[in-house]
Amino acid sequence: MTIEDRRGWLAEAIRRIEADYNRSADTHLIRLPLPRHPGITLYLKDESSHPTGSLKHRLARSLFLYALCNEWIGPQTTVIEASSGSTAVSEAYFARMLGLRFIAVVPASTAAPKLEAIRFYGGEIHKVDDPRTVYDVAHGLAAETGGHYLDQFTYAERATDWRGNNNIAQSIFAQMAQEEHPVPTWIVCGAGTGGTSATIGRFIRYQRHATGLCVADPVNSVFHRHHADPAITTLPEGCASRIEGIGRPRVEPSFIRSIIDRMIPVEDAQSIGAMHALTGILGRRVGGSTGTNIWACLQIADEMAHEGRSGSIVTLLCDSGDRYGGTYYDTAWAQAHGIDWQPAAARIAEGMRPL
Repeated sequence: MTIEDRRGWLAEAIRRIEADYNRSADTHLIRLPLPRHPGITLYLKDESSHPTGSLKHRLARSLFLYALCNEWIGPQTTVIEASSGSTAVSEAYFARMLGLRFIAVVPASTAAPKLEAIRFYGGEIHKVDDPRTVYDVAHGLAAETGGHYLDQFTYAERATDWRGNNNIAQSIFAQMAQEEHPVPTWIVCGAGTGGTSATIGRFIRYQRHATGLCVADPVNSVFHRHHADPAITTLPEGCASRIEGIGRPRVEPSFIRSIIDRMIPVEDAQSIGAMHALTGILGRRVGGSTGTNIWACLQIADEMAHEGRSGSIVTLLCDSGDRYGGTYYDTAWAQAHGIDWQPAAARIAEGMRPL
């Protein structure tokens, strides 16, 4: 292929992705008053409304553009990713848009609806029994096929322009501009790659906002342990979170510890309970990682109220709960895994109940 042909293909690939973005509206910011916390308002950035149904749509777009502009992807490249599901769903969408073969290396425990969504967009599934092996298997498949491993865990923090260009942080602050407390006291998010927290944390500092960044992390994740003690970089054997999309067994290259102001570890039962409570409040299902965020938000709101402070808290509604009908919303599944989520659901529902 000549330089002209290669550049022509790249230009068309980038045009298709940019045209898809241009057709998309921004995601909604949902206001949730907290009647039991006077002067404090909670906002949900609803990332489930992206074309592929999750926050990871932003990341997948950025990863493809980053790889294309580095000329790591060409017209015959097989694209490979290691993912717990949602990133791979979004990447399969973009791979199909460009006519490229896509292989997702996923843990065998990945929710079936996520696997179905990957296949819907033309992606192939490569399951692994041990989630810790996804990286090596993805590298191996890239070598075997002569393809490109997108490697979200390394490139998430650098593929997105943290200074602006409609990243999620810029969108949040623009949508908050007319609210009672336009500069959030806290923004709360989870960490899977660490890319979202890196983007938000850098944007906060670049724009000189006083906003604090809190990462809500599953209790069986290494991130909050590493934040407390940088010497801790991996989890003990047999320790794993059941909250898909966030929490990792190792510290990922995209996790930038220094720009996170605090971390709140959240038990799986608390995440799933908060998820159920929020589902009842919104009238539609949300995913487990959103429950993790909500539990941390209510803890922060309690602290602010106790200190007599007012302000706003913004968090992310990461994806729809429809992908978890066979797990988090299945009573038999919860019982089989010893997860008693009802007390946590009652606590969150009470904390958000009108007076």
